[in-house]
Amino acid sequence: MAERKAAVTRDTLETQISVAVNLDGTGQLDVDTGVPFLEHMLDQIARHGLIDMKIHAKGDNHIDDHHTVEDIGITLGQAFAQAVGDKKGIMRYGHAYCPLDEALSRVVIDFSGRPGLDMKVEFTRANIGRFDVQLFWEFFQGFVNHAGVTLHIDNLKGFNAHHQAETIFKAFGRAMRNALEVDSRAADRIPSTKGSL
Repeated sequence: MAERKAAVTRDTLETQISVAVNLDGTGQLDVDTGVPFLEHMLDQIARHGLIDMKIHAKGDNHIDDHHTVEDIGITLGQAFAQAVGDKKGIMRYGHAYCPLDEALSRVVIDFSGRPGLDMKVEFTRANIGRFDVQLFWEFFQGFVNHAGVTLHIDNLKGFNAHHQAETIFKAFGRAMRNALEVDSRAADRIPSTKGSL
């Protein structure tokens, strides 16, 4: 299988973003976005997905973090789509449950080529530090639309908003790790035409 790497840049009036990914990495993250809590969450994706990521962003954070978070999701989604390529030979589907103390989340992903997001999370606080939790939806919507994946996110329980968010991102990383795994049985699934009429 060819190297599953990609690098993408995005330059708009609001943001300048560069993203590089290696889907067959070891979980290394090089990040500088100006949004500390998002960086903490991106680290969960890298670690639990065993994906190397370099994400640098400059945005209009003096207004708020909305454009930066959304555009990172978009650019990361584009990088994943390029790195995955034609998707031949991968498991395609992945799911994971991840707990953190009282919180538990489930994430299911399908590298289907069809963007779709179903996110059922009732955060117990509107902000984690200075981070607006509504921006998580913007991040995932941007990712989904540009990676071409179907993504279901459910926070099943939890009363600490930090824990809720962290279980979501850990589960997201692990679900992607499962979906992107090379399927050694792929060849066995293609019906043979030898001897057929």
